[in-house]
Amino acid sequence: MVAVQLLVFVAAAGITWGAGVVLAKTTYSLDRRLNLGDAIGGLVLLAIAGSLPELAITISAASSGHLDLAAGNLIGGIATQTMVLVLCDLAVSTKPLTYLVGSLIPVLEGLLVVLVLVGVLMGASLPASASFGGVVSPASVGIVLTWMSGLLIFNYVRKSPKWEVVMHGARPGRPHHRVKPNVTVRYAGWSTSRVAGLFGLACIVTLGAGIALEVTGNDLADRAGINGVVFGATFLALATALPEISSGIESVLIGDHQLAVGDIFGGNAFQVCLFLVADLVAGAPVLAQAGKLNGWLASLSIGLTAIYATGIIVRAERPTRLGPDSILAIVLYALGIVGLLYLAP
Repeated sequence: MVAVQLLVFVAAAGITWGAGVVLAKTTYSLDRRLNLGDAIGGLVLLAIAGSLPELAITISAASSGHLDLAAGNLIGGIATQTMVLVLCDLAVSTKPLTYLVGSLIPVLEGLLVVLVLVGVLMGASLPASASFGGVVSPASVGIVLTWMSGLLIFNYVRKSPKWEVVMHGARPGRPHHRVKPNVTVRYAGWSTSRVAGLFGLACIVTLGAGIALEVTGNDLADRAGINGVVFGATFLALATALPEISSGIESVLIGDHQLAVGDIFGGNAFQVCLFLVADLVAGAPVLAQAGKLNGWLASLSIGLTAIYATGIIVRAERPTRLGPDSILAIVLYALGIVGLLYLAP
């Protein structure tokens, strides 16, 4: 029985990876066809699609009463997904990823991640009685409103920029379509509706794989006696981060460095909006039961986001195979996981 569950878990992870590659390719194609603008493709399309495994896990875990698993995956998954930028940095063969981004839009996206995580920390401090109808936490509503406001601000900045910044040597990707000349245009002979249909199909496959990951992963964690928050923030978060890994690396390979960062920051900001879904499914404010472990993970995520947002502005050269921001992120993440294991019962 355990072997079968492990096989299903691994198979679902592989399917999630493959669907993530398709999501990256179709998002890039739709972004060019529909002129969605700087980082909006990664912030909206890939963010929502890449969060489908978390959506499936949230609904399944909240409905079955595993609120610690739901909260741990939503909050802890942000730290794990931010570390995908390390893999993207490795996939770049020249300068560090943050050197090539060449735009301040991802910095604004990082600030949005920080804002919604502040909402998580504040919501975790509220008692369960401080809720709408005893079901929805005010923080869950505030996080969604903050995310929506962020989208409006990004769109305003894109249309009416107040700054003119010259980043010598930058290769953002979409703003000037600076993709590698040897990269074939994806789905060139396809209609927009056909590309959108493939995007939707990849979303459905990702959602189904996410359900399989939660069902098998939760049972495997129970059998191994692993704390729900720890499992949700590590093994399960790594499995659900596969769409971000595949789509992020694919974005780098096609020369769209800004999309790679926008995918991660955009997905992280949207992911905690799912606490509103968790509240409605569980019939109780989930953030009120987050606990100190999730508070630790939220703080870790803020630190990792700040490192990469700073890296985009500083644009440091690469001393080794990785950029200095990625090296610092690895150190902080390792310390964060050690601290999590120390705090866990």
